[in-house]
Amino acid sequence: MTSAREEAIRTTSVRDVTDWWSTAVSDIEPGIIRLRGYPVEELIPNAGFTETIWLMLRGELPGKAQAALLEKALVAAVDHGPQAPSIAAARMAATCGVGLHGAMSTGVGLLGDVHGGAGQQCLALLDQLREVSEKDGVETAVSKALAEFRERRQHVPGFGHRFHPRDPRRDPLLRAVAEQVAAGVVEGRHLSIAQEIERQLAAGRSRPVPMNIDGATAVVYAELGFPAELARGLFILSRSVGILAHAWEETRSGRRIKGPLPPPLLPTYVGAAERRVARS
Repeated sequence: MTSAREEAIRTTSVRDVTDWWSTAVSDIEPGIIRLRGYPVEELIPNAGFTETIWLMLRGELPGKAQAALLEKALVAAVDHGPQAPSIAAARMAATCGVGLHGAMSTGVGLLGDVHGGAGQQCLALLDQLREVSEKDGVETAVSKALAEFRERRQHVPGFGHRFHPRDPRRDPLLRAVAEQVAAGVVEGRHLSIAQEIERQLAAGRSRPVPMNIDGATAVVYAELGFPAELARGLFILSRSVGILAHAWEETRSGRRIKGPLPPPLLPTYVGAAERRVARS
């Protein structure tokens, strides 16, 4: 052992070791489990799962109205059918003998910037527009932002849907937010900004571009004070339920090594025609 290594061991205390993974989230000792300071035996009978999610992420228990609003967003994003890549991948993985843990991790692993990240991107946009609107007003701030999206030829995250003309999850979520604005539970600024984006996107179009699930849940999470990055984490938490359900269903089907196309169909080949290797 080198002298440098010996010196490191000599000068490192037990406290240095226990502080290495210090945490304010959970306190675990033999016979003791405290989550954010609350004994788990008190949380079990007195706090629901949604309230516990809030507690773990925010450090305090939410009010009943806050928990109810968060729960609606979590319920809304649970599943979108086996045509969703994350669900399809989980189902295929489930037929390959990887177990539920492997199938779920396969599905969750697909929830990146393109498939699963729009809620985070939308919330970041709403936060940015809220800051800008303090100076310019909501209408002007939104107009400038949309002009920049058009210039870059980018779609606005959280608006429009490739499958639904009007996402059926939009209205109940925004209605729930509006109710909590009226009750004084949330402020309503992010909701107003999102509705202004929706209004301006629809201007001059024969078909509107309403908020989708990513936009509606972004409004909920923003109004509840969650940072943008947690919007994706909460979406993944919610969608994991659907991934689990689909993976379990596929596991029970008995099918093995199920590919993306049913046999005997094969992907269209667009390469070179059959040819021969020149003999040397």
